[in-house]
Amino acid sequence: MPKTFVRDFISYCNNQELEVNPNQIAVIKKLEQYYQSNFKSFFSKLFSKQNSKKGFYLFGGVGVGKTMILNFFFDQVDQKKLRQHFNEFMLSFHDFVHERKDKNEENVINQFVKNLKSKASLIYFDEFQVTNIVDAMILGKLFDQIFKEDIKIIVTSNTKISELYKDGLQRDQFKPFIKIMEDQSIEHELKIEDDYRKSNDNQKQRYFYPLNQETNFKINKFFRTITKDKNQSKIIVNVKGRDFKIENFYEGIARFNFNDLCDQNLGAEDYLEIIKNCKFIVIDQIPQFNDTNSNQQQRFITLLDVIYDKDISIAVTSNQSLDEFTSSRLLEKPFKRTISRLYELTSRE
Repeated sequence: MPKTFVRDFISYCNNQELEVNPNQIAVIKKLEQYYQSNFKSFFSKLFSKQNSKKGFYLFGGVGVGKTMILNFFFDQVDQKKLRQHFNEFMLSFHDFVHERKDKNEENVINQFVKNLKSKASLIYFDEFQVTNIVDAMILGKLFDQIFKEDIKIIVTSNTKISELYKDGLQRDQFKPFIKIMEDQSIEHELKIEDDYRKSNDNQKQRYFYPLNQETNFKINKFFRTITKDKNQSKIIVNVKGRDFKIENFYEGIARFNFNDLCDQNLGAEDYLEIIKNCKFIVIDQIPQFNDTNSNQQQRFITLLDVIYDKDISIAVTSNQSLDEFTSSRLLEKPFKRTISRLYELTSRE
């Protein structure tokens, strides 16, 4: 890490035409300390008495720049490293378990982490959240072994560590993970009043509402324009024996109805496979959300996380503006991130 770490960050922001905020600079300084205590030379570590924390956990509201900051930091670290969506990471773990004849939990976790260590000494999870009871039950043992193997973890989240998986099923079994993360992590909150993703520079160019004849005409005209001279085909995506048909597919451009993606029993694993084929996605008729359709809302949150992580632009139609969306009570926090990402995903070039 260069000694001019803060200065490099300011230069990076200026080059990207991003606003530099004092709160962000404070995070950069903490990251520099984290780097110095974890990525020293072997001999420096050997004679250091400092017991460095192996995790850096950055939390805060949507659109405050958490991802931008950790992306910058991640690019600066000259180590074997891995940036992965958390859902994707856990799917790789479950696949690893499924493939092993030895079903002893401790043995499998050790094998998985040894394999992980051969690939990376630093792992970056952007927008970390836990919604799956199976994941919640295993995370304590998994991360305990990750830290024992001296693998560093950097994380962004909307939620502080103590409130992860709040109100989730059997949360008591998740508490060991919370303790491990609190003990092993530098935890810092980033506060900025404005959501930079909703700035005037990010006009909602591909968000069409309300659902009426005029909107239908506009989205159909837009779709005809982006698929001009492209061949239509139907493709079938198979995920562990489950078939998903993409009916409206034009050489990497796909169009779906919201219910096609979120009113079926699909999860992160399915969405990852579906969007592997896509360069641009149109999603029609996104509904309002409340307690009665919270399952569909959870799938939509997961879908948007996967799309965002894979850097795919989208166009959507809905019956209300982005500012007028409602949410089920349980998903209010993560859904704020989803709305912010919708702003960005529908305005990317």
